[in-house]
Amino acid sequence: MLSKPFLTTHEVADLLKVNEATVRSWIHSGTLRAIRLGREFRVAARDLEAFVNAHATKSPTPESANDNT
Repeated sequence: MLSKPFLTTHEVADLLKVNEATVRSWIHSGTLRAIRLGREFRVAARDLEAFVNAHATKSPTPESANDNT
């Protein structure tokens, strides 16, 4: 879990290595949940985690989680 409860769109973009416009696009399309504060958005750490988990290509399995090869 992330240490901060809310992240800016810039921080989200930096963490995911995408353009900030991409993060705003996800927010405007409803793909990524966010809170609007004035003209800016904040993303709850738990919402970002849910977004990432929902877009993972496959679920981690106990075998692959322990595979060091």
